[in-house]
Amino acid sequence: MKGGIKAWDGLTAAGPVDMGMSVLNKDVSAKEVIGIAYGMEEGLGELYRRMSGMKDDPEAAEIFTRLAGFEDKHKERLIMLYRSLDPDVEATALAQMAQDNAMIEGGFMPDAFLERNRDSMRTVPDILNVAMMLEAQAMDLYHRYSQKIDAEDARNILYDIAEEEKDHLKRLGQLMEERS
Repeated sequence: MKGGIKAWDGLTAAGPVDMGMSVLNKDVSAKEVIGIAYGMEEGLGELYRRMSGMKDDPEAAEIFTRLAGFEDKHKERLIMLYRSLDPDVEATALAQMAQDNAMIEGGFMPDAFLERNRDSMRTVPDILNVAMMLEAQAMDLYHRYSQKIDAEDARNILYDIAEEEKDHLKRLGQLMEERS
């Protein structure tokens, strides 16, 4: 992709416009937003970890491990944000929210996504393309969430997370360039 388009430059996504929107309502608090986001980050990180164990290709396994690391860093930031609102919160509170929210970023259910897309992730370029799709869906979902929420602090958190997803896309683009 040297000198080519970036993942977010004019590309379109397929799927229902309201995909993934059902988990938020207008009155959601900043803490709830963080909990939902934490759950989606955990879900995608776990999906990447599972995928790293399924590949016989060491390079593919390393990429899935790196992708899971992106999600782990995002979760760390969300814990810090949550603690800025509630300094006494235990990390297990967010872990429980993650268990309650099985949806991964982009609005997909992990098992259904893995089953449906397993054959599309056989090579490293395929893996990177699927990861870029997931991160682009996540960026879009967080932007849409930020527009739906009335509470300014929650809206700002969602917008910041969407911007971090854009950074994930840049990193994936760099990985693609390294392997081309």
